[in-house]
This record gives sequence, structure tokens and C-alpha cells, in this order.
Amino acid sequence: MGKPEYVIDCRGLACPAPVLRAKETVEQEQVDNLVMLVDNEAAKENVSRFLSRAGYTVWVEEQEGAMAVVASKASGAPPPQAMAASPSTVKIMVVVGTDRLGRGDDFLGGRLMLNFIGTLKEMGRSLWTLVFLNAGVKLACLGSEALPAIQELAADGVQVLVCGTCLNHFQLLEQKQVGETTNMLDIVTHLQLADKVISLM
Repeated sequence: MGKPEYVIDCRGLACPAPVLRAKETVEQEQVDNLVMLVDNEAAKENVSRFLSRAGYTVWVEEQEGAMAVVASKASGAPPPQAMAASPSTVKIMVVVGTDRLGRGDDFLGGRLMLNFIGTLKEMGRSLWTLVFLNAGVKLACLGSEALPAIQELAADGVQVLVCGTCLNHFQLLEQKQVGETTNMLDIVTHLQLADKVISLM
């Protein structure tokens, strides 16, 4: 007999928060039945896709002011622990050369970058080095909303490199709050050592 049903209210939360709540619940609580309440299409799609991949049968019920993503554990499905990443020696380097993602709306781009930085921890131990260049260095400085997430990554062992030339250009050298002030030689050396490089420019 399955464990009691979990109902998690994610209304008002922007992506990726709802899917991260689903992931946390599945991995930590090992629930058989789960209901995620969301109020936007992006959250509905992301949560539904994640739970389907986790071995649940998923359907959506419309409720007043919300959408209920209902998930039931399929018989014989692998346990939630199987969703966790396998130990890996792959070293991924993420290069951030901007303080916003995409073009079109600067405010939206800033929020997307904040969500991206906050979600990087989901890469686990594969995330090896995080490099900030050009306007990206602003994310590692005093007043940045992304600063707590970057500091958390650094505390977990991720190397954080911040371009000294870029800090000087923006007159932010004294404002840097996390990571090592570095130069292009160090950055290129890390590029040579990385197994995979993800670049955001």
C-alpha cells in the first residue's frame, strides 16, 4: 500500500522552483502519490515532464485558480533514488559572460539569469568551475541577487573564477564578494582541463 498522498502548493512560484520542489520531494520522501498545485503553464509542463521521467503516471486536473499535477507511482517503477545522478568524474566548466540571458527584455533576461545560477546546483559534482567574464562579473559582486547562490556553489567546492580585467573595467574590484580574481591565462588553462564547457555570452 502506498504512502499517504503529498500535496504541495507551488502557486505563485516561478520556474524552476516548482520542479525543484517536486524533485526534492520525490528523492527525499519517496512518495507514491503526489499532487503539485501550480498556476502557470511553464510550471505545469516542467513538473509533469519531471514526474513522468521519475516513473510516475501523470495527469492534470483543473482546479479553481490552479492546475493540479497529479502523479501516481507506476507498479514496478524504479525507486526515486534512481533519478539521482550517478557519480561522475566529468568536469564541466560554465562560462558566464553576461549578467542576463537572451535578448529582448533586460528585466526578463536578468530574472532568467538569476534562475539559471540558482539551478546550477542541480548539476551536482559535475559542475567543476564557474567563470565570470565581462558583465557577468557583476553577478559575483556586492548587491547581486545571484550572490547567495554563487556563494553556496563555492562553499560546495565549485571553483569560482572572476576576471580581474573585467572587474577593473567596471570599477568593481573592491565589490567582489566571492571567488578568485583571475586572469585569461588561468581561464584558458581551465578550458584545457575541462571535459565540457558551457558558455553563456
